[in-house]
Amino acid sequence: MGSLPRTLELYYDVLSPYSWLGFEILCRYKNIWNVDLQLRPTLIAAIMKDSGNKPPAMLPRKAMYLAKDLERLKQHVQVPIRAPKDFMSVMFEKGSMSAMCFLTAVNMECPEKLEKVSRELWMRIWSQDEDITEPQSILAAAEKAGLSAEQARGLLEAMSTPKVANQLKKTTEKVCKYGAFGLPVTVAHVDNQTHMLFGSDRMELLAHLLGEKWMGPVPPAANSRL
Repeated sequence: MGSLPRTLELYYDVLSPYSWLGFEILCRYKNIWNVDLQLRPTLIAAIMKDSGNKPPAMLPRKAMYLAKDLERLKQHVQVPIRAPKDFMSVMFEKGSMSAMCFLTAVNMECPEKLEKVSRELWMRIWSQDEDITEPQSILAAAEKAGLSAEQARGLLEAMSTPKVANQLKKTTEKVCKYGAFGLPVTVAHVDNQTHMLFGSDRMELLAHLLGEKWMGPVPPAANSRL
């Protein structure tokens, strides 16, 4: 009888391209490693405020590096990242509150759809330069992910309820208590210990903590499905 899977919690926001990278890597490994991957929609703006951190794009040199870094990682991780043209407006004016409320509602009502809906929202904002704030945009992503029009509209109504808002707040507060100052954050529960890892570039360390084999961001099993 094999050992029970270790729990991994991935806290993410679709406004964060690095969250997308970490998300895809862990989704590729969830059936390779002995883990139970739990996706946690979170609000990055609230984490930044709580920790006193500032987005890297606010510093010109970091912003320049960010653009080059994402272009390299696009090839390395094989995720079709393309920054939106109106980057500052998308990041700092529109934000992701609506999208993350919707994903929280998805997680509460039909968690089996959360991975696909999250991916479609990332595709809209970080690959196709499309909106993720308007109701019709969110519905389009949900239906493309396989939800029926009726399901999607029901979740759209649910996302504005206090129940969903409180859950998103609770999840964000929880990751802040782990010490988060940005996203993505992976929380690994291993041998009665909790390890908080920041960023999409700590997966080799995560493998070490789990006692699992790291085979790069695109393991052979995932590569065969690309």
